[in-house]
Amino acid sequence: MDKILVVEDEPDMLMGLKDNLEFEGYEVDVAVDGEDGLNKILSDHYNLVLLDVMLPKLSGFDVCKKARKKDIQTPIIFLSAKGEELDKVIGLESGADDYITKPFSLRELSARIKAVIRRSTVNIDHKEDHIEIGNLTVDFANYLASVNEEQVKMSMKEYEILNYLFTHKNRTVSRDSLLDSVWGYDFQPTTRTIDNFILKLRHKIEDNPNSPSIILTVHGIGYKLVY
Repeated sequence: MDKILVVEDEPDMLMGLKDNLEFEGYEVDVAVDGEDGLNKILSDHYNLVLLDVMLPKLSGFDVCKKARKKDIQTPIIFLSAKGEELDKVIGLESGADDYITKPFSLRELSARIKAVIRRSTVNIDHKEDHIEIGNLTVDFANYLASVNEEQVKMSMKEYEILNYLFTHKNRTVSRDSLLDSVWGYDFQPTTRTIDNFILKLRHKIEDNPNSPSIILTVHGIGYKLVY
C-alpha cells in the first residue's frame, strides 16, 4: 500500500484529502505546519508528499528545499492557491515533481498522484550502471553520482533529465519531450527553468560549462547529449 503524507494547515481541506485518499486505498499521514511536515519527511518513508505552499512555521517551498538538501527524493506535489507562472517555476525549481493550483478536482488530483508515483517507481533495471558522462560517473539504478570518486549531490530531476538525455544520446531532444518525460504534464515553464537544470548538469559534467562539449544547446529546439 502506497503511503502519502499530506501537509496542509486548513482543517477541512486536510480532512477532505485524507478521507478521499484513504478511500482510494492509500495509507495517509498528516501534518499541519511546515516544521512538522519536514520532520516527518526526514524521519519516515512516503511514496508521495502533498505539500501546501502557504504553511505556518515553514513554507512549503522551504520544506521542499530542505528535504532535497538532505537527499530526500520522495516525490512532492505542491498544492497552492497561487497559480502565477512564477510561483510554479519557483515550486518546480525547489525540487517538486508537480504543482496543482487550488481549487482542483479530486479526479485531477488522483490522476496527478498516480502519474507521479508511477514515474517514481518505474522499473529502472534497464538503466546502465556506472556511466561516465564527461567528468561525472553516474549509477542511474541507485541514483548515485561522483566526480573523481567523490560523491556529488544531484536532485531527482537532475537524474531524470540526464537519464532522458543519455537514453537519447546523440539525438536532439526538444524541450517539450523533456518536459513530458520528466514532469509528465502540460506545464510550459519559462526557458530559464529548463536552462537552470541543464546548467547545473553542465557544471558537474563539462570541463568548461560556459563552452559545453557534451550537453549541447540546439537553438530553437532543445538539447543534445554527445556521447
